[in-house]
Amino acid sequence: MPNPPNIFIESREHLAFPASVVMSAVDPAPRTRRRAAHACDVCRLRKIRCDGHNPCATCIATDQDCSYGIDVNPRGKNDSILEGVLRIERYLQDMNAMMAASPAFMNHHVANDQNSGSPQTAYSGGATIASPLPKQITRPRHLSFHDEQSVHNAVLSSFHTSATESILSWQLFDVFPSIRQNYTSIFHLEQAIMPIASRSSTMHPYVGSPELDHIIESFQANTNFWYPAMSNNKRIQLRDCVLLRKLEQPTTLSVLALLMLSLGCASQSIIDIAVPRDLTSDEHEYYKGRKLMADICFDEVLKRLYIPHTEMSSTAVQCLFYTAVYFAFSQRPLQAWEYINATAAKCRLLLSYHSPGESAEDVECLRRIFWSCYILESDYLAELSGLPESGLASIESTIPLPGNYDTHDSQVDEEHASLYFLACISMRRLLNRVHNLLYAKETGASLDDARFPFIVEELDHQLEEWRDFLPPALQFVVDTQPAQGQHAGFLRQRYLTCRSVIYRPYLTWVLTNHSQDINVAQTVLEKCRNCLDACLLHIINLRGFAHTVMMDTWICSLSMTGAMLVLLAASRLPYLRNLLGQDVTNIGSHLQTLIKRWVQIPGENRSPSIEQSLRMIGEIDVFLHQEFGTEKKD
Repeated sequence: MPNPPNIFIESREHLAFPASVVMSAVDPAPRTRRRAAHACDVCRLRKIRCDGHNPCATCIATDQDCSYGIDVNPRGKNDSILEGVLRIERYLQDMNAMMAASPAFMNHHVANDQNSGSPQTAYSGGATIASPLPKQITRPRHLSFHDEQSVHNAVLSSFHTSATESILSWQLFDVFPSIRQNYTSIFHLEQAIMPIASRSSTMHPYVGSPELDHIIESFQANTNFWYPAMSNNKRIQLRDCVLLRKLEQPTTLSVLALLMLSLGCASQSIIDIAVPRDLTSDEHEYYKGRKLMADICFDEVLKRLYIPHTEMSSTAVQCLFYTAVYFAFSQRPLQAWEYINATAAKCRLLLSYHSPGESAEDVECLRRIFWSCYILESDYLAELSGLPESGLASIESTIPLPGNYDTHDSQVDEEHASLYFLACISMRRLLNRVHNLLYAKETGASLDDARFPFIVEELDHQLEEWRDFLPPALQFVVDTQPAQGQHAGFLRQRYLTCRSVIYRPYLTWVLTNHSQDINVAQTVLEKCRNCLDACLLHIINLRGFAHTVMMDTWICSLSMTGAMLVLLAASRLPYLRNLLGQDVTNIGSHLQTLIKRWVQIPGENRSPSIEQSLRMIGEIDVFLHQEFGTEKKD
């Protein structure tokens, strides 16, 4: 039997990028600006040069009113946020340049004698297999325009091979037939769920000013913090709509007001599930009432959704987006996906054609909803890879990152929300590139040991740069201690997800070429340890973060099942089992305790795929105890 191929990693210093790429990405040469930063409306329409003055020379000569339209983005009170936006934009541009030079786009069909490198062996005691590495990473001449766009846009390919269902198909799990025995496709499980029953009577909820302010406060602290797409001006309009009893009017504003009430009450109701303490009977009744209020408001929304569907405005886009958010809260992924796509289609259309009456606030709202849909769509695609794409990812590099937008009364809260949003966007872009470079159906490098070591090292470098860019309030330590806050804790979970997926090719390579009595090189084992540690920490650090409980319970249950499957696969080999330790036998009960609480959110109509994940986690936990020779406690 021939020895498995070699895996050899050069240090980062040896990854020589072309000088032109490095210089353009890191230290671009200054250029003299020949045109004004913004042309006035008259000069832009006439397509002539403008001197940028107000009034400009052309308008003075032609006796025209000189004005500058909504494309001008004056610096407001949130200069610090804008500086953060520009800094992360430069970082993402650097990432694009680095990915353009990535070995994922190398011509790996070049004959071995055209490259040079140091022969190494991945196995001690085995035959030495030469694995030539290029002295310099260059892009192939045959790189097509489509490939260029794939580099520039962080696209998550359909039918990628990193989803939990793909992990379950690993041949190694043939020895655990019961895990697959009762398994049903996630899509078919969710397709069969009963629709939401509509109430026969129309109910227009009335809330007084103090209660309304409390509901809005919850909406602000949760939904409008994670996806800051509602301005203070719009929120004031919605508050007036409720207090002046205009909810009965068939307008997009009344639909949006009902959605704000729905999500505000939903945010209040999850405290019953997210808090790690026992609640009093009065508290239970209060949170139960909040959930009922949320459902009543959303029932009214469903009866009026024809209004935003047939209107072309930023308010209509907000209605469709928050409908998707409520379906995500209700743990109905297919319905959430449907409205993410509807939002994306209308959002792209309005961003492509600016209407005369559109304000700068409207445009910024659309951009923020665009990025919110980009995050949510990619999150769902990561676990249900066969879903059709909306096309958002194919144009994401052309949409500016979030800018000035008053979303919170407190300047501190607004800056915190904006930077958190930017951190989530940049992490999702990086995750998409990881999936695309390593796990794309036909071009992914995860099974190509001649390519993936380069890609893994570069992606890990970018992941650590993302972490270094986090502001102090969102920074975290990679350990098992609680993070400094729930937002930092949620970002740490994202970081661990990304790290585990980046290093998974090493683990799958070892598992594919496994043998009980073979000695794997220490460098390869360290890469496997990175993947396994990330999976283990991802599970141990799972908490009742509001963002997770309200938005990501469905996604979380699947990703945690995938992490458990990876750990079970590793436990089959002694030299990988030694990397895990006995702590791995405690994680199953930890996951089941949390997810069983969160699955109570939708009431009786629970997500069948979450129930299936709970069953699988329980079975995997039993098998892990068997592999480690310990007895599972009830």
